Amino acid sequence: MDSEERKERFFHRFLKRIFSRSLVTFAKRVGGTAALVAGLGALSVITLEPVKLLSPLLPLQVNNIVFVEQTAFTNFITLLNANFTFLISAATILLGFGLGLLRTELFSGVKAFWRGLKASPRATLNSPVRAYKRVIIWRNWLLQKIDFLQSESAKWKTIFNIAKSPYSLLRAMGLSPQMAASFIIAGTTVGGGVVVNETILAERSFSNGDSGVYLAPVDTPVTYTEGDNTLRIDLSSVPVREISIKNISIGTVFTGSSLPSGQTNVVQISGNPTAEGFTATRLEVGTLIFENSRCRKLTLSDMNIHTLKIIGNASDGQSLSPSPGAARMRSIGGGHHQAEALITSGGTYDRLWIQAPVSAQNGKIGKLTLSNLYTKGGDCVLSSIDASEVLILTNEFGLGNGFATKEFVVETSVKAANMIITDNVEVAIAEPVTSTPE
Repeated sequence: MDSEERKERFFHRFLKRIFSRSLVTFAKRVGGTAALVAGLGALSVITLEPVKLLSPLLPLQVNNIVFVEQTAFTNFITLLNANFTFLISAATILLGFGLGLLRTELFSGVKAFWRGLKASPRATLNSPVRAYKRVIIWRNWLLQKIDFLQSESAKWKTIFNIAKSPYSLLRAMGLSPQMAASFIIAGTTVGGGVVVNETILAERSFSNGDSGVYLAPVDTPVTYTEGDNTLRIDLSSVPVREISIKNISIGTVFTGSSLPSGQTNVVQISGNPTAEGFTATRLEVGTLIFENSRCRKLTLSDMNIHTLKIIGNASDGQSLSPSPGAARMRSIGGGHHQAEALITSGGTYDRLWIQAPVSAQNGKIGKLTLSNLYTKGGDCVLSSIDASEVLILTNEFGLGNGFATKEFVVETSVKAANMIITDNVEVAIAEPVTSTPE
């Protein structure tokens, strides 16, 4: 066989291989495309409404050869929908067949994966472990950054607590420089020794039930007098959304306690009267709730109320004489600059005192809740208050000295536009015994 013959035979085989492969590839692509189109068409019949979509195009006529009427098309689609199971099976088969023809490498990929799985089972089994170890590295890095940021935040917070002073705090609450200075001077002289160290004050808080003088919105006391166990809230220009004091013991109800010198009230919620150089103040309250508490005597005086409810109280003598009034409904707002809330539950105090000590500036509280106050050794007083609603509910008042002495008193200076007074009874009630706190 000469070279020319060999060349001719090689060329013949080459052309045969090319054309045979091209034809096979062409057939696969045409068949796969047709199968996909048919499968998608079947799915469209299931999921879409082809009658509505194609009705504007019907009847369809192509060169007098193809003619499709709307009625015939509708009947055909209805027939297909009636054979739903067959249709979805056919669509699934066609889609799978089409994908198989068009993606010839799919089978090859599966085979390659299986070969790799058989060749290296250990690597396959260890791959999840390696992936998990990589995730752990990333996780630990993230946690280290978070721990660092939290630590830095706590350090800066401590620095700020140490740096701030009672004076700057009082100025931030809207007090004048003179008034702020007077507060600090008074605090440093009362009782012979006030602890105003910022570190000590930072360790105390209203929410934890610690005594001291509080200025909303700050939860830590601005002053604390050693030996004075009074819980005191001073209100000025900053409205407070809510003050909630619950489940506390006050006065001489526990061993070793006593009222501060010169004081006769264990609970006093009021504004302050006019004095030399001082213009009278009041408390403005949205809703005031005094409930489930025990006092030797409760007195309400000098109050303007829209709705007064006195319900279910028991007392060792009572005198309830509110007067008709014309107080309006009110709500207390302050927007972004109001104090959110001062909330505490549990604690023992010599005295509870909420006041408005800044001349000509009324204290403002959205909601004031006093619940389960257990008191002895002094009276409970609500006075100089303007409120939208006052609720005195299911309390007990008494000294055990007979009904002739009134232990529950609502004076005529209490004026209300609306009143509900019901189910209040007189029964013999004595002060609670002194107990030893745990």
